[in-house]
Amino acid sequence: MNVTVVCEDNASMHSPEGIKAYPEGMGVCLRQLLEEDGNAVTLVRADENGAEGLTDDILAATDVMFWWGHWYHGAVSDELIAKVAERALRGMGMVFLHSAHDSKMLKKLLGTSCSLKWREDGELERLWCVDMSHPIARGLGEFIDIPREEMYGEPFDIPAPDELVYVGWFRGGEVLRGGCVFRRGRGKLFYFNPGHETYPTYKLPAVRRLLCNACGYVAPQAPLRPDLACRHCEEPSIPLQ
Repeated sequence: MNVTVVCEDNASMHSPEGIKAYPEGMGVCLRQLLEEDGNAVTLVRADENGAEGLTDDILAATDVMFWWGHWYHGAVSDELIAKVAERALRGMGMVFLHSAHDSKMLKKLLGTSCSLKWREDGELERLWCVDMSHPIARGLGEFIDIPREEMYGEPFDIPAPDELVYVGWFRGGEVLRGGCVFRRGRGKLFYFNPGHETYPTYKLPAVRRLLCNACGYVAPQAPLRPDLACRHCEEPSIPLQ
């Protein structure tokens, strides 16, 4: 499978905490875990200049796209967002990680602000699986403990998920719908909240397994046809702003 990882590069990643968490770089960590699962992975850097490396050729070859962002959501051009969103509606799978909840891309596909409550305390998050039969939870237990994570909590301004797989609970008492599947057009997308850049969340074996499961689950079941009109275009009731 051809997977593209769009991962932001920001100053926090180059802080002592960020380097300790991901000495190889978070984007490289994500690329490697997906490669270990047998995928061909292209890593695209996003920064204050947007995601200039995400070319039309890369996009056209992508089966599943992972999107991690935090500081530079606004730097990604509306033109690029529109291209990726169209591809997603035609069937390309997407996985949105951590602060990608605030990306133009997820807001466009879900049609809401995607705002939530947060604080950066580095506390325990326990991800409770609320659908043990779901393919994304395959091979995993009732819960996944993440020793240190940024707190994201409800209210989370998203539509009701088509499939809710995980609910996160934090030591401070907050909860979040932190593992959600949405179907848009012919595509599926998965939002997964853990993954602050100064905590080594993506080094945890259970999280790595979950992300590989998610990659396979949102992948298109048939080759994407560029000439095929997406269902969204025929059904304007699906929110796309």
